[in-house]
Amino acid sequence: MQTSISKVPDTAAAIIMIPKKETMSMIGTHEFVHDERNQDVLIYVNGELVPRHEAKISVFDSAFLVGDGFWESFRLHNGKLAFVKEHMARLKANAKALDYDLGMVPEKLVAEVYKTVRANNMTTNDVHIRLMISRGIKRSPSQDPRTSIGGPTIVIIAEYKAPARQAETGIRLFTVHVRRGRPDVQDPKLHTHSKLNCVISCIQATKAGVDEALMLDPQGFVSTCNSTNFFIVRENEVWTSTGQYCLNGITRGNIIKLCKRNNIKVFEKDFSLFEVYSADEAFTTGTFGGANYVSEVDGRMIGDGRMGPVTRRLITLYAALLDEECPPEGVVI
Repeated sequence: MQTSISKVPDTAAAIIMIPKKETMSMIGTHEFVHDERNQDVLIYVNGELVPRHEAKISVFDSAFLVGDGFWESFRLHNGKLAFVKEHMARLKANAKALDYDLGMVPEKLVAEVYKTVRANNMTTNDVHIRLMISRGIKRSPSQDPRTSIGGPTIVIIAEYKAPARQAETGIRLFTVHVRRGRPDVQDPKLHTHSKLNCVISCIQATKAGVDEALMLDPQGFVSTCNSTNFFIVRENEVWTSTGQYCLNGITRGNIIKLCKRNNIKVFEKDFSLFEVYSADEAFTTGTFGGANYVSEVDGRMIGDGRMGPVTRRLITLYAALLDEECPPEGVVI
């Protein structure tokens, strides 16, 4: 990756850069269409909006030093943040679990996200937003939260990120050796910056030549993917994991609700790779890509390798739910 870093004060850390188009590697479930507009976006850093190439945080920031931070992502739809209530409920739960003082009420954070969107004149449905919060600057490198000085570091990045994957292109998965952990190790429901287990899983999947990693729980049952949630379809029934060992995604929850609303049998249950390999259909879910079908797991074709009818129906229902949540006449407020 070719980047250039401007000289900054010795308390500053990484410049938020964008890879040049010719060197960008587009692999995985979160691949997106290169958009030149992203070169000029304004980044929110602790209340200030600065050009992308000037955005920076301290090298003493808690997230940089020890991964002490958490994040939330949003999708802009018809000028509004989709499912913002659910996303903010998850953010508040993470802040409580990690004992964070945000320095502002969560509702103020929503206003700051809209402030960033407005500053960039963003209204289209291809906008993806990441809100990141750390415990702030430390007086010296240490994992101890008591060494943090001042308030939290808050960064908001809004970008034009249309999914590059075509709807009829299936995702290929590979089951990795890294397991989703128990809550007494690190609760997998936490939405933290500390995601090395998922990064290692992604590396293994990449080395295997596929798009995403499939991860098992401590008992060997199927849990989730490294950056998306996972579902299978068997005899018109939709199955997903119990949710005990995965991030309970907002899109995952919406798909489950849509199934119940539309008389599609859905189960949160334990199941093994045995049931996955012989499934009729499989798909993943996430804020960035919505729902996407899976064509292959561990070299086994799922169904006939094409998008199945239940998956196709749920993708259609989810698109309608987005419009219901954010009506076309909606405007950024």
